[in-house]
Amino acid sequence: MKKTEMYTFDQNDKKIIQLFTELGMPKNLAKTIMYISQVDECKSADIEQGANLRQPEVSIAMQELHRQGWIKKRDIKKKGKGRPVHIYSLTATLGEILKSFEQEKQQRIEAIKKDLSELKDTIDTIKL
Repeated sequence: MKKTEMYTFDQNDKKIIQLFTELGMPKNLAKTIMYISQVDECKSADIEQGANLRQPEVSIAMQELHRQGWIKKRDIKKKGKGRPVHIYSLTATLGEILKSFEQEKQQRIEAIKKDLSELKDTIDTIKL
């Protein structure tokens, strides 16, 4: 039997996940970010266990992290035949991820304000 090191979320991690989620980030993405931010590198299976997620949830989160440019992937070839094992690490700090997330939310807020203003102006023009 192999001895493995298992990471678990503490109360601060859980609070960060909760806040990201309440602000509109998918929970699987928030959990994946928190897990990867606390290890040097990991496999998808590590995230599944440590973040208590199913494989498809991790896969979707990894696609988003890759799309954002927040992770890098390297492959380790297995002995013999078979697919290589993907090893992931963050390329951005939690602070940088938060800043990007905040900018996205601020843009959304501005778009909502603009739409509300346009709606108000349109309603005002139809008043008799």
